[in-house]
Amino acid sequence: MPPIVNNMAVHILSSRADVAIAAADLVTDYIASNKHPALGLAGGSTPADLYRELTTRDIAWEKVVCWLGDERWVSVDDPDSNSAMARRLLTDEVGVKFSSPDTSLPTPQEAAETYTQQLASPGLVLLGIGDDGHTASLFPGTEALREQADAYLANWVEHIGTWRLTASFAMLRRAEHIVFLVAGGAKAERIHEILDLNIAYPAQRVAAQAKKVTWMLDTEAASLISSPPPG
Repeated sequence: MPPIVNNMAVHILSSRADVAIAAADLVTDYIASNKHPALGLAGGSTPADLYRELTTRDIAWEKVVCWLGDERWVSVDDPDSNSAMARRLLTDEVGVKFSSPDTSLPTPQEAAETYTQQLASPGLVLLGIGDDGHTASLFPGTEALREQADAYLANWVEHIGTWRLTASFAMLRRAEHIVFLVAGGAKAERIHEILDLNIAYPAQRVAAQAKKVTWMLDTEAASLISSPPPG
């Protein structure tokens, strides 16, 4: 697996709140400098902090299209729905155009295929990582890791016994900029293995293939890395 030697920056911030502020600065600058910006949203607590921060910014949301990097196979009003979280904390608050997978369709495969047809440029994509090194819903040991299609995928995750919907590696490879938001000591070992040891977790594979990648880490998540590249 290629090392992460491409256009990469690592920013270490003092707290989860500072990660949200720094990420909001980056997103704000991206939107301001692009005529037709697209923003890929993520689930999770660290992106949630970012979404709250973004609602306080002076942003031309009318020119932005938001989409969802991955979704759980649950109803749109389920507490675990990434779409529901994004709508509640950001997209409904600022009135931005937002599309998400239709989980009311009969099968996850149909939902993934339909959503693929709605998506264009990924733009700037926000991602997190799991304790197992997954990102989006690209979990270790799942079929999506072998899929070459530039598409949204239905991905069965055996160890949690459920379907997930996710952007593929090829789709994420088209992004202008991948931004990983990672906070907390529970992620420190994975961050060390990805950034220092180049272990091919799904998150490492996404980063290694990206045109441009930024890691935004709090000090706990960054506590085990050796010498980060300059941010």
